[in-house]
Amino acid sequence: MNGFPFAIVGFDLDGTLLDTLGDLAAAVNHALARMDRAPLSTDAVRPMIGRGAKHMLEEGLRASGGVPDGAVERLYPELLDFYSEHIAVHTQPFPGVIAALDRLDAMGIKTAVVTNKAEHLARLLLAEFDMTDRMATIIGGDTLGVRKPSPEPIHAMVERCGGGRAAFVGDSIYDVMAAKNAGVPSVAVSFGFLDRRAPELGADHVIDHYDELVPLLATL
Repeated sequence: MNGFPFAIVGFDLDGTLLDTLGDLAAAVNHALARMDRAPLSTDAVRPMIGRGAKHMLEEGLRASGGVPDGAVERLYPELLDFYSEHIAVHTQPFPGVIAALDRLDAMGIKTAVVTNKAEHLARLLLAEFDMTDRMATIIGGDTLGVRKPSPEPIHAMVERCGGGRAAFVGDSIYDVMAAKNAGVPSVAVSFGFLDRRAPELGADHVIDHYDELVPLLATL
C-alpha cells in the first residue's frame, strides 16, 4: 500500500463521481410533462438531488405547482423507466475522476460507491463508464433498507471491503453526515450538486478538482 493511510476510499455517485444532472433533470421533466407542468431548469433540479429519485420527484412537483395526492406514486415508475432508458445521454465523469481511481487502484486501495440511488440504477450507470468492476462494493439506497445520512451504509462498505481505515468523498450534507456518523474522514467536492457552499457542508476537507484527492488523502 506504499504507506498510504487508507485501505478504502468510498464515493457518492451523483454529483461526486459522475455529473448526472442533465439526465436526472430530463427524467424529472418527463414526469412533470405527464401533468402538463412546465419543465424545470437544471439549476432548479440541482439541489433536489441526493436523497433518491422519489424525493427528487416530490421536490420537482412542489417546485412546479404542488404535490397532488397520489402524484408521486403514479409518476415515480414513469420517471424510473425513462431514466433507465436514458441514463447516460448527458452524463459524464467529473474531470480527473478516472485518473484518481487509477492512482488508487495502482496502490491497491479498494474503492466503493455508496449512493442513495437505487442499486440497480447505480450499477447500470456505472457500467456505462466501465466503472462497475473496479468497485469493491456498490451500495444503493435500497440495498440495506437505510440510506445516508445513516452511518450503516458506510459501515457496510467497510465490512464488505474487508475492513481497514476508510475515507468518504461526496457532495451533499447527507454524505458528510453519513461519514461523520460512521466516524470516517469526509471529503467534499466543490463542483457537485450542492445546496449550499462546499465549506458550509461541514466536511473535514474540500477539494476543487480530483487531481487534489490522492495527494490530500496521503497526508491524513
